[in-house]
Amino acid sequence: MLATNILHFTRVLRAAGLPLGTSATLDAIACVEVAGIETRQDLKAALRCVLVSRAQHLLLFDAAFDLFWRDPDITAKMMAALLPEVSGRGSAAPPPPPPIRLLDAMHGSQAQQAPQPTQNPDELEFDATLTFSANEKFQRLDFEGMTTDEWMQAKEAIAHFALPVKPIRRRRTRSVNRGKIIDLRRTLRESVRTGGEVIHLMRKAPEVKPPPLVVLCDISGSMHRYTRMFLHFVHALTNAEQHVEVFLFGTRLTHITRQLRNKDVDAALGRVASAAPDWSGGTRIGVCLREFNQRWSRRVLGQGAVVLLLTDGLDRDDIGVLAASAERLRKSCRQLIWLNPLLRFQGFAPRAAGIQALLPHVTKFVPAHNLQSIKSLAAALSET
Repeated sequence: MLATNILHFTRVLRAAGLPLGTSATLDAIACVEVAGIETRQDLKAALRCVLVSRAQHLLLFDAAFDLFWRDPDITAKMMAALLPEVSGRGSAAPPPPPPIRLLDAMHGSQAQQAPQPTQNPDELEFDATLTFSANEKFQRLDFEGMTTDEWMQAKEAIAHFALPVKPIRRRRTRSVNRGKIIDLRRTLRESVRTGGEVIHLMRKAPEVKPPPLVVLCDISGSMHRYTRMFLHFVHALTNAEQHVEVFLFGTRLTHITRQLRNKDVDAALGRVASAAPDWSGGTRIGVCLREFNQRWSRRVLGQGAVVLLLTDGLDRDDIGVLAASAERLRKSCRQLIWLNPLLRFQGFAPRAAGIQALLPHVTKFVPAHNLQSIKSLAAALSET
């Protein structure tokens, strides 16, 4: 009976994202037999030492163990997360709720089993998430709200993406066996071995590396859904060899490159949510771009950087500030690519004043509303 439960527990962890195979299940059963299960903590420690190989998976394992093996306090913890918070001097912060992908892995996604209602193809639908919010709302968005299916699709798509930015030639050179440029310094250094006689001419060639990638993501109320999806793609680029700098802007500008360097995507996005208090609030695109030009452009836009601007362009601030900031940003970078989810509509027309102010200064104008748009973005980056 215990071996069967360990088998099911391993399947839950695998469905939640841990890289576990058949050998891990057999090792867990053997470890429990050797270590014994006198207490619940002994069982947890035995399974953890076998099933967890990375530090970023510890929190997910602990949450899965408490849910699967029925911690007596787990019900009280989950109820405390649902009840309104009462703060006091002696009150402690409530524990974070378990990830949605862990709950889906244990109980299955009921949304996929529900029958989808038939829709009239001639019926028009309006997306309320594209409405503009002028007032600042200092709210926090829980990135754990993604379902298992959505999370797995993003990871599967990202796993097949190569570094999309086309490499460019740098001024610095590297030593090569064959090249058109003679490396005089290396040639003289090698001639010391032969008593000052130059026998072989050393060669060098310009370095070829991808340019830095700077990402500016709009987190206003009309963009939070698309930014949440796009940050999964940016997280993979940040943890690769690509040099990436990431900024969020709503009513203020936030640098989140350090938060995204965590290997676990859930932990990284959780830190991003804590660092951006203006998530899902208002938007001041022109002011934030001006702040980026004044504080960060000289630091991160060197070496032919490519800028990705993810926003819908709906800004009610001074349009002159937006146009001037966009013009300076375009002159400071190699390419300025605008990702706009409004391009999902076939009848889209640049009628908003903010969109008209941004369009003359962008290199490419591409959609950003689903996984297919991210794939098309990779193709667009490879042509820069």
